[in-house]
Amino acid sequence: MTQPHLSSALDEETARAELYGLISELFYAPARPELLEQLRVAATEAPAAGGFLEEPWRQLVGVAREMDDRSIQNEHDALFGGVGKPEVYAFASHFLTGFLNEKPLAQMRTDLAALGLGRDETTMSETEDHVSYVFEVMRFLVAGEDVAVSNLTQQAKFFAAHVQTWLPAFCDAVQATPRARFYAALAELTRAFVNVEAQGFDMLA
Repeated sequence: MTQPHLSSALDEETARAELYGLISELFYAPARPELLEQLRVAATEAPAAGGFLEEPWRQLVGVAREMDDRSIQNEHDALFGGVGKPEVYAFASHFLTGFLNEKPLAQMRTDLAALGLGRDETTMSETEDHVSYVFEVMRFLVAGEDVAVSNLTQQAKFFAAHVQTWLPAFCDAVQATPRARFYAALAELTRAFVNVEAQGFDMLA
């Protein structure tokens, strides 16, 4: 996985979008072998501007190198899949209300409609408040070509409403699960990334 040179604002935006996309894919389903192989050969410098992400990124790459594909895939199934109640729910509604398919999901759908977005049920089986969908929306708001939608104002608004409100608690839940190893490292990277993003948006206020 080639990390972009962060010598310009454009490079920084590309790096942000790529990291949102990577985290989204890794939390959504058992990781593809091709993606894990890219991760194992990745440079371990910070994947976004600043040094705050360097150590959690290095830890994630290190764990990926130590574990084989099947172990990582099995860990995903154990934490987020399986029959019945998963070890960790990956939905905003659960962390904000204690239940699935509650008001946070309805608000998410309202806000997505205002952006002209919606879930494609043929490619996304989970509801829109799943962590992967939330991060994919952020990736689109960073990297999309329609500047009327994909701009810093919309990013900050969506982040405050649908990321900052529950992602730290989700990361806590993943890291508190004894069997989590790869995903504990991913949760730490996610937490650090959310913190960096929050600081960046605060500077815009």
